[in-house]
Amino acid sequence: MKIYTKTGDQGETGLFGGQRVNKSHDRIEAYGTLDELNAFIGLLRDHISLDAEKAVLSTIQNRLFSLGAYLATPSKEGKEVALDILEEDVELLEKEMDRMDATLAPLRNFILPGGHPQVSYAHLARTICRRAERQCVRMHVEAPINARALHYLNRLSDYFFVLARYLSHELGVEEIAWKGRN
Repeated sequence: MKIYTKTGDQGETGLFGGQRVNKSHDRIEAYGTLDELNAFIGLLRDHISLDAEKAVLSTIQNRLFSLGAYLATPSKEGKEVALDILEEDVELLEKEMDRMDATLAPLRNFILPGGHPQVSYAHLARTICRRAERQCVRMHVEAPINARALHYLNRLSDYFFVLARYLSHELGVEEIAWKGRN
């Protein structure tokens, strides 16, 4: 099977089920950004050496791939498409944040990304996740999606923030506190 089909040469793509839409459609923007996030998580996973975090990132990648497939499948005749994001997936993120947060000093300032490439990668994953969440919310206005998808993305961006702080701690890198002009 060839990877190219030439069916997208005019700026359209096919959703699961055969419907053709413009490549700038909200649905395509949403799952395309999830794909971008997933690729970036792969880069982050390749650069960290903490086995527990690598395993969680791998799980997250699999959940995001499932979420992308869900978004690429429009509902038919009022039938909702099954979402393979469970409440347990949200709980995993919360448990991991609690575990990492238990080792961290209390947050007293806004934190600027940076200090070490691994920390910066985690912050970049956070920002891509926030964009994916915004795009899913935008899509949700026109074509409602399961609220658990939005819940997962919201919690996932929080996870990346805590992961960035945890990586700073584990690497012995000082967090960069935001300092205003005054």
